[in-house]
Amino acid sequence: APELHRNGYLQLGVEVYGGALLNPWFDRDLSIAGRVSYRRADGTLDQVLLDFDRPVAVIPSLAIHLDREVHTARTINAQTYLPVILGQAGKKLDFRALLKGELEAQGVLDIDQVLDYDLSLYDTQAPALLGLESEFLLSARLDNLLSCYIGLDALLGSQTDQGALLVCNDHEEVGSMSAAGAQGPMLAHVLERLLPEPEARQRMLARSMLISADNAHGVHPNFADRHDGNHGPLLNAGPVIKVNANQRYATTSETSSIFRDLAAQEGVAVQSFVVRTDMACGSTIGPITAAEIGVRALDIGVPQFAMHSIREMAGARDSWNLSKVLRRFYVQASLGG
Repeated sequence: APELHRNGYLQLGVEVYGGALLNPWFDRDLSIAGRVSYRRADGTLDQVLLDFDRPVAVIPSLAIHLDREVHTARTINAQTYLPVILGQAGKKLDFRALLKGELEAQGVLDIDQVLDYDLSLYDTQAPALLGLESEFLLSARLDNLLSCYIGLDALLGSQTDQGALLVCNDHEEVGSMSAAGAQGPMLAHVLERLLPEPEARQRMLARSMLISADNAHGVHPNFADRHDGNHGPLLNAGPVIKVNANQRYATTSETSSIFRDLAAQEGVAVQSFVVRTDMACGSTIGPITAAEIGVRALDIGVPQFAMHSIREMAGARDSWNLSKVLRRFYVQASLGG
């Protein structure tokens, strides 16, 4: 059970998902949302989405007077520092009963018992356009819901008979090894159902190309030395082609050239990113998917700041420009092979 009762406060224990920046989570107005599974009054099982849709939790910082080394030596212990405060404890908290009450207040009235849940904390601060000319987009989870939105916008905007598919996998931030992740069977099963005959399916894949879209690291003006001198993507300067010789990205010179040509047809500038050779390189679902189904692939993304923070930052124009290139990709019958 996640409930904690300490020093007169109601708290919930939490588990960190993926490689999050933890400092920005302190002193934020947090809410709770996710999926709740329950038993109906008639004995059948069901599940429903729940969103408290208001601030209900906070992780207060420790006052600097009690942590004088906070700016020089502090590390965050996720077990002890991150439990959130929900309120003051007049009585013991039954979290499942709390969820049942919240669902009933939202109109779900057939609950006999809450059985389990998949819930997350989130920042209630709304997304915003920022900058003297509103050139920046700030929001939670830009990495990688922004690519999902851009891909869907491009697919819906592409008027064509050309076969096209948008795949939005879960669990990329924790390794992709799940039923809904890129290492799972979902995509392969979809392709098998579309083309049951193996030979036809392999010929289709040989003629196809995958664009793995996942946000890229823009060069931060306060930390420019963290980038290779020739590969510092700028916000609002175009989508970024990501390259890694050790196959952490799936880009090849062939797939990169195809993307550059598509962008040129749309009048969109293209940038490139190569991690410094003395730093570890992250990865994406591009190499995983390419290896699983045998399709040539490319890794790209819009540049952003504050990746994995509770509030991330991207260029407002980059999303539109990448959508234009992806629309062209969806309708292009020939991709150089």
